[in-house]
Amino acid sequence: MDESSGSFVAVRRLDQSRGCHSSPAEVVTGSTAWIGRGLSCVCAQRRESDARLSFDLTPSQEECLQRLQSRIQVAYDGSKKEHQEALRALWYAAYPGVELRGLISEQWKEMGWQGKDPSTDFRGGGFISLENLLFFAKNYPKSFQDLLRKQEGDRAMWEYPFAVAGVNITFMLIQMLDLPCAKPRTMMGAIFLKLFSENERAFDLLYCVTFKLMDQQWLAMRASYMDFNSVMKATRRQLEQELLLDDIQRIEDMPSYRLLTR
Repeated sequence: MDESSGSFVAVRRLDQSRGCHSSPAEVVTGSTAWIGRGLSCVCAQRRESDARLSFDLTPSQEECLQRLQSRIQVAYDGSKKEHQEALRALWYAAYPGVELRGLISEQWKEMGWQGKDPSTDFRGGGFISLENLLFFAKNYPKSFQDLLRKQEGDRAMWEYPFAVAGVNITFMLIQMLDLPCAKPRTMMGAIFLKLFSENERAFDLLYCVTFKLMDQQWLAMRASYMDFNSVMKATRRQLEQELLLDDIQRIEDMPSYRLLTR
């Protein structure tokens, strides 16, 4: 929330046609209530030293990156049956046995969407942010449910909304890993692409690790709603430190991967 105006901050989807440069203009104030005081300070600003780096790709790595970029470019479209089915699958993964009354329903607020229509919250992360949440729910259901229901630790009176936090995490990872670029220009991007070329589930796995790690940081910092941006910064720093470790050959080697339970 912007303390001077009282408005929230919305994150616009990345425009791939404009290349890989991100600017503070990508973060715009608006009626969509994104949490945090602007993600530009977390993930949209590039370090000057990073801008001078360039990493050549093997043909295999280039193909892998292009496939991931294709996923990133897909906007959520509520008129597409595939997208409708994915959203419905997310509901039943989160609340087994609870009938969903509609893709537009007050029920969605229980999951941490800001209104009765989740499609309005996917604008920042696109369809891949829904895929990330669904992957998390299906592959690490215990951790997913713990975070959804805030079952671990001494929780704050004002908690982060689960689903919207998940979309923010997708957006942060896309920026941190330099994924909009034709080839990585940051060390994080180059390291991740090596992991991704070995396992194309690496982005989804890293998403799960990040979500769990973010919640751990939230608890350690005794954070509340307005601290979300600081928690995301701390989460990003921890991710970067772990990815730089010498013995990380896959996402499952990261120390924070051990936080996940099935």
